Amino acid sequence: MKISRAHRRAGLSAAAILPMLAGVIAVGIPSAQAASVPNGRAALAGTHPDWTAQAADQGATADSAQVSARVYLAGKDPQGLTAYAQAVSDPNSPSYGKYLTAQQAQERFGATKQQVDAVTGWLKSAGLTVTDSTEHYVAVSGSAAAVRAAFATSLHEYRAKDGHTYRAPDRLASAPGDLAGAVLTVTGLDSAPHLATPQDTLPGPGAGFRNTGPYSTYFGSNTATTMPDAYGTKAPYVIHGYTGEQLRAAYGAGKYTGRGVTVAITDAYASPTMATDAANYAQRNGDAPYRPGQYREVLPAAWNSTDACGASGWYGEESLDVEAVHAMAPEANIVFVAGASCNDPDLLDALNKVVDQHLADIVSNSWADVEANATADSQAAYDQTFKLGAIEGIGFYFSSGDDGDNAASTGTKQVATPADSAWATAVGGTSLAVGKNDKYLFETGWGTKKAVLSADGKSWTDFPGAFNGGAGGGTSTLVPQPFYQAGIVPDALSKANGSTPMRTLPDIAAVADPNTGFLVGQTQSWPDGSVSYDEYRIGGTSLAAPVIAGVQALAQQARQRPIGFANPSIYARFGTRVLHDVTDHPLGAGDIAQVRVDFANGTDASGGTVASVRTMGKDSSLSATQGYDDVTGVGTPAPGYVSSFALRGRWGW
Repeated sequence: MKISRAHRRAGLSAAAILPMLAGVIAVGIPSAQAASVPNGRAALAGTHPDWTAQAADQGATADSAQVSARVYLAGKDPQGLTAYAQAVSDPNSPSYGKYLTAQQAQERFGATKQQVDAVTGWLKSAGLTVTDSTEHYVAVSGSAAAVRAAFATSLHEYRAKDGHTYRAPDRLASAPGDLAGAVLTVTGLDSAPHLATPQDTLPGPGAGFRNTGPYSTYFGSNTATTMPDAYGTKAPYVIHGYTGEQLRAAYGAGKYTGRGVTVAITDAYASPTMATDAANYAQRNGDAPYRPGQYREVLPAAWNSTDACGASGWYGEESLDVEAVHAMAPEANIVFVAGASCNDPDLLDALNKVVDQHLADIVSNSWADVEANATADSQAAYDQTFKLGAIEGIGFYFSSGDDGDNAASTGTKQVATPADSAWATAVGGTSLAVGKNDKYLFETGWGTKKAVLSADGKSWTDFPGAFNGGAGGGTSTLVPQPFYQAGIVPDALSKANGSTPMRTLPDIAAVADPNTGFLVGQTQSWPDGSVSYDEYRIGGTSLAAPVIAGVQALAQQARQRPIGFANPSIYARFGTRVLHDVTDHPLGAGDIAQVRVDFANGTDASGGTVASVRTMGKDSSLSATQGYDDVTGVGTPAPGYVSSFALRGRWGW
């Protein structure tokens, strides 16, 4: 079955598949497209993707070709949903914090039975088969001919610039005029770049990875005296991996533990050893043991796309997310909600489970794709879910990406999605220095240049080396500037793509640099065929997102009620002592470097080791500067951030 575009763990996909979309979301339906919709029908914005204009039309899709799609329902009052989501999230609003229950949200803003029945009847009358129906969508399958009858658009095959051929509507899809208020959008008409094969089992633990030393136990504790200088001095070895005690101290956890708060984590698939790995990790690293029922999983009935999505590769992501949240908020409940695959429909299903059943108030999501691969139809579906969450007091936190401005990997500067949503919190990344006795020393924006040791061991080759990863950020081409960024994000960033202010990423940040990363534990498969638990250091904004989710759990405990969609509250704290204003040169004008030694084969010394020097604060074209910036947003939580949510008055109740 064809599926929609896949998302990747630990940040962004390696390359953009399609040219960047023009501002469909920002400016609505172009008049030329709207004019192509038959009279009496309602256009569905964003369903004729802009990338087709730069692709070669290979002609109509065969009438007999099978298509699967979802028709998302608009609900009773889409405009009212947007207005209420903003009101309950804005500390300056009299409605701030006046959340609805899941049932109240559905009754007030959800689709009615009459709308569902009317949409179902329309789709069936066109010859499509209804395969599923929820309060969010009606799923259908059928021939391309039936799709044409239902949506008044032909499907064509387009050869894109990457040489692949994709299916897409040749004009905007539309719905009958009398259903204009019932239909939000349709997804699945624009095909994905790969096929999904349904599966009912998951693979075992993935291939193993180990770090090697020498290490520092805290930042700067072990100087690489036998290695060449970097920037006129001997650099320290990288840390073995921070633990919960160090991160809680760095971000001002204080007495708070997350008691009474539930954090949801969404990822694709589910590690078969997660519960035992988490318990093992907590015991080995000084975290509180899990109470019975403190960790639980919500799984789909079946899995799909396990090969295309690299299912076992997601196990490490899940391990990182669960263990980082527990390390930051050791008494918070954690519910892992698995997507049946890494594709939009399945990840949206996981998010909607959280909202429909109000499984948690805080949702950590360490997955993303580049904005060039976004379509207006899918973004509308995500935004609806985020808004429904907001009115229930649920906040969504997304990684901002691990490849800086993405220009090196995609050829275009661009941000991540769904982190680009105005209704999600985009989490950027830093390089974190925690010193002796868990003392916070400094942070830089996460952006690394890497140079390997020369063959004679006397210098670093091509020092400081090439860009080797960094926090995602920048300016959206699709999403207008939300109200909470106005007056805070500099025009130089918000107007980077033109005269109209646009959404800028990220919103807030936390540790992400793999060289100052987190120690994580996971059961893995090894080259000798064995399977065992081991621990390794890891990073990425896939670490920053669950760390911030854990911090927000502490803040919610302090507030004694849900924070909900947090961006207005986060930006209200901009420029105050409760946020670290992170820059790339916290120690002055000089650059900061660390030395790292790795197994050449990633697992043991049989293949030798490779030494390299890693320079901090070098994030592609992005920079961490004073004030708001496109690497760390408003900054990172400082002592006082968590407890500020307990204060009445200044930041609203």
